[in-house]
Parts: sequence; C-alpha cells; structure tokens
Amino acid sequence: MSSQDISHAGFQQLALFRYCIRQFLHFSEQAARAHSIEPQQHQLLLTIKGLPPGKRPTVTVLAQRMCLRHHSTVELLNRMEERGAVVRRPSAQDRREVLIELTPLGEKILQELSVLHWQELQTSGPALSEALQAIVNRSFPEREHSA
Repeated sequence: MSSQDISHAGFQQLALFRYCIRQFLHFSEQAARAHSIEPQQHQLLLTIKGLPPGKRPTVTVLAQRMCLRHHSTVELLNRMEERGAVVRRPSAQDRREVLIELTPLGEKILQELSVLHWQELQTSGPALSEALQAIVNRSFPEREHSA
C-alpha cells in the first residue's frame, strides 16, 4: 500500500504513537545522564540484566539485542568496564567464550534507573498503550473519500 492509502486520521495515530515513544525515550535519556551515564550505557546494563533464559551475555548477543555492530558494543563495554559497572569473565563451559556481568556498581545504577523508569511508565504508559492500541485494533486506515 502506498501513502495515498492512509487517511489523515491514520497519520495522526502514527504521529501520536511516535510522539509518545519519543517522550518516554527523552525521559530515559535525561534519567541516564542525571546518573552520569550515557543512554546507550544504560541500555547496555538493562540488556545484560534482562536477557531472556537461554541467552548468554556475550558481546555477540548484546550487539544483536542492542542493534549495534560488534565493535561498537566492544567500545561500549570498554567504557562501562573502565567505570567499574561491568566485568568480562571467561565462561566456565567454554574458556574461549567471554561473558559480561554487572558489578555491584552496575547493579546499583541499573536499579536506580529502573525504579525511575517504572515510575515514569505508570504516568506515561497509559497514553503510549492507548496510542498503540488505536493502531493495532484498527484495520488499515483507508483514505477518506471526498464526495
């Protein structure tokens, strides 16, 4: 379908959803910087802690989960390791594999930021959810036809 098939209301729904996402991301970026880390560093900590069962915290997995290139993830890990927020450890199962772990400092930073994010989602989450539901629950918004 082309953009000609989307109604003005459809564009408004998409714009509102995007706006709600940006508001939350803006909050998240500010919260991370207020804790003296960059937003991607916060995302790295959250990605490590929040891996689903069966996913091991390797550079490759973290890069995939963060949608980053391998070398960018390595640089991010280097900076967080210098800050004392993460450590690299050889895997007990395969000594060639390196696993990334949060340190107590990394855990503390992530805990503080996560509490703030949960609180923010209690406020902004309903609007975000409603904007998404308006799109998901509606068939493709056809362009209004003029008579």
